[in-house]
Amino acid sequence: MSAERWRPNVTVAAVIERGGRFLLVEERAADGRLVLNNPAGHLDEGESLLDAVVREVLEETACAFTPTHLVGIYLARSRGSYAGDGEQPITYLRFAFAGHVGEPDATHALDDAIVRTLWLTPAQIEAERARHRSPLLARCIADHRAGRRFALEAVAAGIVGGA
Repeated sequence: MSAERWRPNVTVAAVIERGGRFLLVEERAADGRLVLNNPAGHLDEGESLLDAVVREVLEETACAFTPTHLVGIYLARSRGSYAGDGEQPITYLRFAFAGHVGEPDATHALDDAIVRTLWLTPAQIEAERARHRSPLLARCIADHRAGRRFALEAVAAGIVGGA
């Protein structure tokens, strides 16, 4: 048994729909493949979940994001290039938020791994399933389309207390 305590990787993701299309990012995976994902990323130390998703959407799409509700909280385990080292599985705890974005800020550079942003229909997203970075991409969109809505107050606004 390892002396180190197991912890999942906490991530945030945005489900952004406009006119029946969803905003996705096309990014270069660690193994060089081009994959699709919701705008998403890791929670940074000292940051609230809402601050994290707003930051990640800006970094990956150059758009200001306004969360309106929580879609869901998800656990996923991965292997291979998605896991990073190809050997040890990694568990992700994803908080998915829905909301709206403004137009992209042309002066804001996208994260290095991001190739471009795309607005895709559900049918186009399904047709690209082999390129999904995570099975959570389709799951979060399906839950959003099914009307899953939780108040933003369901997640704490920030860090309370100390260690």
